[in-house]
Amino acid sequence: MKAILLCLAGAMAIALAPTTLAAGDANAGKSKTATCAGCHGVNGASAAPNFPHLAGLGEKYLLKQLRDIQSGQRTVPEMTGLLNTSSAQDLADIAAYFDAQPRQWAGAKDDAKAMTLGATVYRAGNLDTGVPACTGCHSPVGNGNAPAGYPALGGQHAEYLAKQLRAFRDGAHDAAWPGARGNDENAIMRGVASHMTDQEIQAVANFIAGLK
Repeated sequence: MKAILLCLAGAMAIALAPTTLAAGDANAGKSKTATCAGCHGVNGASAAPNFPHLAGLGEKYLLKQLRDIQSGQRTVPEMTGLLNTSSAQDLADIAAYFDAQPRQWAGAKDDAKAMTLGATVYRAGNLDTGVPACTGCHSPVGNGNAPAGYPALGGQHAEYLAKQLRAFRDGAHDAAWPGARGNDENAIMRGVASHMTDQEIQAVANFIAGLK
């Protein structure tokens, strides 16, 4: 049964993946990211756990998030108005620049119990509650799937990951809930997070932060 769930997760990732590849000029993007450094750090290496690393996250994924934030499909209060004057090419260049930067690793907290639960959820999901393995979209080592637009999460801040999982879970149950997130392709992440407990979310976020 476990193998079936893993295969289904992988098949779903392929079948539902968006097909349009992001395009941009990384060299041109560097000068367009000056205002990003305050929260996301120089070259996309965030020092604050509540702001995500952007370096090496995935060009297609980054471009989608920038477009969604600009259009209002994804609400990020800290970024209100920052992309209002950016052109489509600006967004593509910014995404290309950050994706070209070296990946960063936040590191997991030293909690053996949480690490064990996190590893189980990430690699095998939870058969009893219908949570699929994360590996189907984000790879066994957290490298994501760039062509499909699934981000490379390995090394991302655990605090940020947990916040996003809770936001997707809120979006699955009540789209109008403050902070709820619903800009995932085909509601894949909402479907996954909707069945996760707070304990599972914290554990898998901690595990992913240590993936390298």
